[in-house]
Amino acid sequence: MRPHNVALDGLFDPTMNKLPFELRRLYLSHLPEDQIPDAAAPSLADADGMVRAVVLQLAKPADWSAMSAVWQGVQADLALPAPAIAVNGTDGYQLWFSLVEPVPLPQALAFLDALRVRYLPGIAPECISLMPAVGMVPALQAQTEQWSAFVAPDLAPVFADAPWLDIPPSLSGQADLLARLGSIKPAAFQAAWAQLSPDAGQQALQVQGHPKHFLLNVMNDTGVPLGLRIEAAKALLPYCD
Repeated sequence: MRPHNVALDGLFDPTMNKLPFELRRLYLSHLPEDQIPDAAAPSLADADGMVRAVVLQLAKPADWSAMSAVWQGVQADLALPAPAIAVNGTDGYQLWFSLVEPVPLPQALAFLDALRVRYLPGIAPECISLMPAVGMVPALQAQTEQWSAFVAPDLAPVFADAPWLDIPPSLSGQADLLARLGSIKPAAFQAAWAQLSPDAGQQALQVQGHPKHFLLNVMNDTGVPLGLRIEAAKALLPYCD
């Protein structure tokens, strides 16, 4: 049996498929081209705590009717490009957001939390994850022996009861899905954030200093939603000796 969440064989061999290019274009541009990311949990943040991509997950149970409200809302209400849709191979859906220019991880997590507040108000917090590091997609999940994969919007509802693939997805098909997607431009990100959090938008977008200090403040601020405080604690782990 393959190790937990190990990516497909040859996934990052550009001579075999176009998927590596699309993953790097959207999510992993901070990694050197000759570096193979950790398939179990490739960090979406660079060494300075900046990210071009973050993932919103809804699981236990997978609920496409709720997740589709986010997917549709960011496009219709916020004028953002469509995020990639993925099934995680075990119990849920993911939306992968890509930014043209990196932002501090706390800002990206705050953006996701604002989406949660606006579009998923009735969902239990334990069902939602705001993730700066996720298992590689597509990948075999050891606990289920099923595959995670990016999926087309019209097929997403099919996976509500079984958010996985029984067989390995086509690498070219995965690349084609990602090739249709774009990244969020800086002006669009700021405009969306202003709509989501008009009172705190500019303050959050002007965070200064090392990400560690901001994350510590978020984690210790009892006025911040618990889910975001937990994600800040997780994001602090790389800065711990």
